[in-house]
Amino acid sequence: MIEISREVQEAIRGRKPVVALETTLVAHGFPAGEGVAVGIESAQRVRDAGAVPATVGILDGALRIGLSDADLERFTAEARKVGPRDLAAAIVQRAVGATTVGGTLAACRAAGIGFMGTGGIGGVHRGDRTDVSADLHELAQTEALVVSSGIKSLLDVPATMELLETLGVPVLGFRTDELPLFYTAGGGPPVPARVESAEEAASVAQMHWQLKRRSGLLLAQAPPTSLDDVEPQIEQALAAAEEQGVSGPAVTPFVLSYLHEHSGGRTREVNRELVLANAQLAAEVAVAYSAS
Repeated sequence: MIEISREVQEAIRGRKPVVALETTLVAHGFPAGEGVAVGIESAQRVRDAGAVPATVGILDGALRIGLSDADLERFTAEARKVGPRDLAAAIVQRAVGATTVGGTLAACRAAGIGFMGTGGIGGVHRGDRTDVSADLHELAQTEALVVSSGIKSLLDVPATMELLETLGVPVLGFRTDELPLFYTAGGGPPVPARVESAEEAASVAQMHWQLKRRSGLLLAQAPPTSLDDVEPQIEQALAAAEEQGVSGPAVTPFVLSYLHEHSGGRTREVNRELVLANAQLAAEVAVAYSAS
């Protein structure tokens, strides 16, 4: 039930750098049509940096690792959002399944892929600390370094950082002492450690796993453009979601869509920029790790 493209298989066997990419942002992170373009460009950024992209999703009754550009066209807004718990049902029911960070990390563990690029990871939800993204559990048990622009800012970021510490997941700031807040370069909690280069991040990951630590690592990179006035709009979006009865996995797509509309498209462009930048950095770290 797992189909790995020939290119990705050969790269894994040859110990070449491979970077996993999710498909939830393709299907649900951008307006119709834009997500596919971002997914294709993310894969190209990985290639340009010297690594092999392994975009993950569920198609035709299989967990596919290494999707083609044509495959991505099938990940529309109607695609099912698939976390780790949903993989089996989506495969059996032959759904078009867009994998989250957690779902993609589960695929990484199955295939032996050690690097991933994404936008932001999930975490503890504001106001309800029992509502915790499965991303964190998967990160705690998958030997993969994930590059993101921190934790999704619609969440309880300090509580998520505390939980990452409890789970033993290292958080590294890439040329920053503060955790980026997705759309905003700074303002988050202090990061436990800062690295200055892809090579240094690769060395930390290598040492972490040599010490028999079986968790992943989070490498947080600030977005190329910082929106320092977006927090009030996030609060408005969350209030609108509650008023309309939006809950669970539907909250993030709702908030993203709300922000894209009410920011005049500024959040959409920043989201695109950071996704591409994170894919590139993930590839750079993977290349450095492969060369070490």
